[in-house]
Amino acid sequence: MAAQFNPVTPELLAELRQVVGDKYVKTDEDYLERYQTDEEGNSHYFHKPEVVVFPGSTEEVAAIVKLANKYLVPITPRSAGSGVACGAIPVYHGMVVELERMNQILKFDADNMYAVCQTGVITGDLQREAAKHGLLYAGDPSSADSSMIGGNVANNAGGNKAVKYGTTRHQIYSLKVVTPTGDILDAGARLKKSSTGLCLEQLFAGSEGTLGIITEVTVKLRPMPPYAFNMVCVFKTDEEAFALPNKILKAGIDPTSIEFMDNEALRMTCKFLDMKMPHVDEGCDYVIVTVESFSEDDSDRKMEQLCDLAEANGSIDEFEADKRIWTLRKQFAEAARDVDKMFQTEDFVVPLDKIPEITKQIPELREKYDLYCVTVAHIGDGNIHVLPLNAKGLSPEEWFQKIKAFHRDLFPRVYALGGKMSGEHGIGYKKLEEFALCTPQAELNVIKAIKKALDPNNIMNPGKLVEIG
Repeated sequence: MAAQFNPVTPELLAELRQVVGDKYVKTDEDYLERYQTDEEGNSHYFHKPEVVVFPGSTEEVAAIVKLANKYLVPITPRSAGSGVACGAIPVYHGMVVELERMNQILKFDADNMYAVCQTGVITGDLQREAAKHGLLYAGDPSSADSSMIGGNVANNAGGNKAVKYGTTRHQIYSLKVVTPTGDILDAGARLKKSSTGLCLEQLFAGSEGTLGIITEVTVKLRPMPPYAFNMVCVFKTDEEAFALPNKILKAGIDPTSIEFMDNEALRMTCKFLDMKMPHVDEGCDYVIVTVESFSEDDSDRKMEQLCDLAEANGSIDEFEADKRIWTLRKQFAEAARDVDKMFQTEDFVVPLDKIPEITKQIPELREKYDLYCVTVAHIGDGNIHVLPLNAKGLSPEEWFQKIKAFHRDLFPRVYALGGKMSGEHGIGYKKLEEFALCTPQAELNVIKAIKKALDPNNIMNPGKLVEIG
């Protein structure tokens, strides 16, 4: 596989400099080391690129891709590098194409509720710009203050508001994409519906950079609900907490998010933030529910209804959350990284009614593989983040082998319940083998056929999602 690629040559470097300028072609060792990983902390996965290129326009990206085909050098597209599935690691070395220079909101139309963004726009910056106009950009990954729109689309990022608004793919009208052969494609349109041809924008969303490089995104904006509350429901057991989401949804409360933090996650993050929170020392879990509304009366009614449901389900306390709660939830990954830079972020997803069934199996797996784990979850959409931490100081290779064994046991259980191994982080390089083992052959065949058709030289983010021989 790797033999099909050529090394980066002085001739290629010279042509790249003609495209983007000397300043934006980097071969210094500090750059190569910086781009050998994304958010991954286990050096087992690190691979250095041979060059890092910083294009400033779609046309420059297209020219770079054509050169990659000419010289048969692989490309790893990258925006913020905030992924946790090794999707931006250059497995076969070659070129990293870093898109951070393309960071402008090209058009913001508040009246018609859409924006056109270059791929490198920070998600949080778009959210804040929308809020200035009384609007909402509903894509809300926990990494919003560092992740970029193009990477969110390529990975179909999820986040805290997915229960109500869906994942990133549900926030887009259209994309501008440079294909693996260097063509510039406009996929989708600013329409409410279309039955015209294939839905190409949705094909590229979630393709993890294997089918092209996204350079512009036209996103949907929504009116910002003027009333909202965040309620923390406190439970003594996981089982009581996990039974709540279906009851909330069935009651018609229409939450924006339903988040879960187990007691170990709460303790770890409170310690990291030097913060004390109610009932954490008592061994309790939190379920954090956000509800938005366009009516104050409706908001008050839903708050009362939610509290009644929670108490009937075993909640020992409910309190309205302040900013500390979302700081706690969004800093969870940083707290885990502080404990162990090689922490593993699982993000499997199951039907809501199967959450208790899969989570009951985690203690058995923890003991079987001698793992220390903490758990948070988007339990309103069945997306469970179990984080094994390398608390015993295993070497990178030993930790890699332990996690692989854990995956071989965990993922078949997830699939047996109608679930999938990733709800929002993607497959990348990290779960390539597991995806091949758990996915039906007919599905794999279709994915590989699409990849081969669009990327005949296999230069676009090879070694991610599926391996092409």
